Amino acid sequence: MIKKILGKLSKDIGIDLGTSNTLFYVRDKGIVINEPTIVAINTRTDQLIAVGIDAKKMLGKTPAHIEVNAPIVNGVISDFEITEKFIKHCIEKIHRGSFTIVPRPKTIVSIPLDITEVERKAVQDAVANAGAREVRLVDEPIATAVGARLNLQESYGRMVVEIGGGKTSIAIISLSGIVAAKSLKIAGDEFDSAICQFVRENFNIIIGRKASEEIKIKIGSVVASEEIHEMTAKGRNMLTGLPKEFSISDAQVREAIKRPVRSIVDSIRTTVENAPSELMSDLYESGILLSGGGALLRGIDELIKKELQIPVNVVDDPLTTVVRGTGILLEDNSLLKEVESLGNITII
Repeated sequence: MIKKILGKLSKDIGIDLGTSNTLFYVRDKGIVINEPTIVAINTRTDQLIAVGIDAKKMLGKTPAHIEVNAPIVNGVISDFEITEKFIKHCIEKIHRGSFTIVPRPKTIVSIPLDITEVERKAVQDAVANAGAREVRLVDEPIATAVGARLNLQESYGRMVVEIGGGKTSIAIISLSGIVAAKSLKIAGDEFDSAICQFVRENFNIIIGRKASEEIKIKIGSVVASEEIHEMTAKGRNMLTGLPKEFSISDAQVREAIKRPVRSIVDSIRTTVENAPSELMSDLYESGILLSGGGALLRGIDELIKKELQIPVNVVDDPLTTVVRGTGILLEDNSLLKEVESLGNITII
């Protein structure tokens, strides 16, 4: 009885638990939290010091008793306790100022395609322990398609590619189900690592994760343009150990990230080749839909289109597509039941 009362006072929540960023969607309100999936912990007291952007600012700058952790790696939970604290903090933040003292919301959480049962159970338990009274897990490509407002019920092939922080999910969807799919642990974080390695090998300078991400965002591209883009960045000289400024161009960034980009393009090609031949004409007409932070990499849609000879479109606001999909499922009960009936959603 108490759980039912607390549930009525709580707000239904959709969660995109991402490697780089986590987003929370509240029913009838929209996206209310969009924060880096980073937590700062005081190891002496085991208390949260900072969450999200505030914790990200602390990276590489903390004393020994403060640890800054990213508890989600390659789309799955690597540190259960910290993930639970992070989710609980966000749920309590959402309910701050409401009538309920102990929030017990219904939740829909997106999960990567190929996670194991153990990894799936870890997500369920982390969200449930953080306060949710009901946890539904939806496959990420389904959430992406719903967030892009695709009509999933018709017998028509649609292809979605979600390039996130830790994983890239590729899926062909028809009749509300996944017909062919592939997932790989190459995405935005791999681009950052490739840039770090390139700078180290070619400039003898060590840069951190924040610097490589900034380079990627500002001048990163996969297709050459007429205009040359350059920027300056700072790091540590490997020879002297002292700070040093250097200049890097968009051509050098393309060289740095060409291998991970090629892996993603090849995986998309493989997924198309493995799809039923009856869906080929549908894919040629509807094209490929790109979402996730990696979809913002300049020219990646042009490259995929050139390589596969299939139309490619980037969704509006690709960073929020998945969480918007969980929100639509929260608010459209008939669509939720349709997706559930085909086994694309797990309920606990």
